[in-house]
Amino acid sequence: MALGNRSTITEFFLLGLSVNPHIQALFFVLFLNIYLLTIMGNLLLLLVIRADSHLHTPMYFFLSHLSFLDFCLSSATVPRMLKDLLSEIKTISVRGCLAQGFFVFITAGTEAFLLSVMAYDRYAAICHPLLYGQMMRKQLCVQLVLGSWGLSFLNALINILLAANLDFCESHTINHYSCEVPSLFPLSCSDVSTNLLVLLCSTLLHGLGTFFPIISSYGCIVSTILHISSTSGRSKAFSTCSSHLIAVIFFYGSGFLRYLVPTSGSPLELIFSMQYGMITPMLNPLIYSLKNKEVKAAARRTLGTYLPCSR
Repeated sequence: MALGNRSTITEFFLLGLSVNPHIQALFFVLFLNIYLLTIMGNLLLLLVIRADSHLHTPMYFFLSHLSFLDFCLSSATVPRMLKDLLSEIKTISVRGCLAQGFFVFITAGTEAFLLSVMAYDRYAAICHPLLYGQMMRKQLCVQLVLGSWGLSFLNALINILLAANLDFCESHTINHYSCEVPSLFPLSCSDVSTNLLVLLCSTLLHGLGTFFPIISSYGCIVSTILHISSTSGRSKAFSTCSSHLIAVIFFYGSGFLRYLVPTSGSPLELIFSMQYGMITPMLNPLIYSLKNKEVKAAARRTLGTYLPCSR
C-alpha cells in the first residue's frame, strides 16, 4: 500500500455511457428529453394535486411527495450527466462525488419508504374503508413522510461518512455516469470491508423493511378483493392500487439490485441506475395520471383554470 500516494486523488473521472462523440450526442438528446419530461410531468402533477381540492386526501398527499422525490432523484444525476456528455473532460471532485452519492442515497431511500407508506394507505382504504379516516389522519400522514426522510437521511449519512474516510490512491476512473457509493469502493486503497458490510446490511434492512410491508399490505388487499362479489367492485378496488403496484415493480426491480449486486463495471449496473434514477421518475407521473380518472379530471379542471382558452 503506497502511503505516499494517498493524498494525490482529489477528483474522479466519470467514464460515462460511451466514449464515441456521435453516440454521446445521441445520448444527450435522448436524456435531455427524458429529463424535461420528468420535470414537466412531476411538476404538473404537483400543481394539479395542490390546486384541486378533490385531491386533498392522504393518497394524493403521498403522491405529491413521490413526485417531489422523483424530481429530486432525477435532478441529482441527470444535469451533471448531460453536462459531461458535452464535455471532453468528465471530472468531478471527491467532495462533489460524495455529495452526489449522498443525494442519490437519500432521495432513493426516501422513495422506498414512501412507496411502503403508500401501500399501507391502499390497505387501509380497501380493507378498512369505514376506518380509513381514523387510520390515515393528517397528523399521521405528515409523521410518516417526515419519518421516511429522517430514516433515509440517517442511512445515507452513515454510508457517506464511511466513504469519506476512504483513501483513494490508485485508479481515479469511475465506470459510471454518476457517483454512487458502490462505485467508489474499487477505487480505494483502504480496507473497504466495513463499508461493504454496512452498505449490505443497511440496504437489506432498508429494502426488506420497506418491501415486506408492501407484500403484507397487498396480501390483505388481494384477499379482500377476492371476497368482493361483484366484478365491477373488484375492478374498482384493484384500479385504486394498480398504479402504485406498477411503480413498486419499476423501482424495486432495479434500485435495490444496484446496491446489492457487487460492483464489477458491468453494463447492468448502468441499466439498473438509469431504470430507478431516470426512467422510473419519468414514468411515475404517466402511470398515476393515465390510469387514474380522478387525476385526469383534476388536470382538466386545473388546466381550465390556468388556461381559460383550453376550455
